Amino acid sequence: PTSRAGHLPGPAAAESAAAVYPSSYYAPPPRFPAFPGRRRPAAIAVRCVNRDAPDASKAKLKVGSPIVITEEPPMLKTAASVPSLRQNAGRVKRGDVGRIMARKPKDVWAVRLAVGTYLLDGKHFMPLEVVEDEGGDDQPQDE
Repeated sequence: PTSRAGHLPGPAAAESAAAVYPSSYYAPPPRFPAFPGRRRPAAIAVRCVNRDAPDASKAKLKVGSPIVITEEPPMLKTAASVPSLRQNAGRVKRGDVGRIMARKPKDVWAVRLAVGTYLLDGKHFMPLEVVEDEGGDDQPQDE
């Protein structure tokens, strides 16, 4: 007996509804490996290496190295915890000097400049060659 048209009371109603409405989901029990003694490796490490001739000037870059901007980047991305991307409206210019703070993937570097810390591509700067004097210029020479 049905109280309403098309409504079946009891457990038969659930089976009937599952047959009529295929939107119900049945999760099969989790499967366990057939051979629990044999384990698969947890992870595989892959190292990508550029086999071309490495750029010697970029090879000696490290955290703390001084750099000079050779080309104005069109866009600037801040190196803050919440980065922002904006156009370079003359903030970073050719010839600006900065210091590397961190290395990021794909030849991107966090560079500290006078106007802030930005993420810059390696093609926009080069290492700054610092030439130190022997110390003989500071003392006057007697003739």
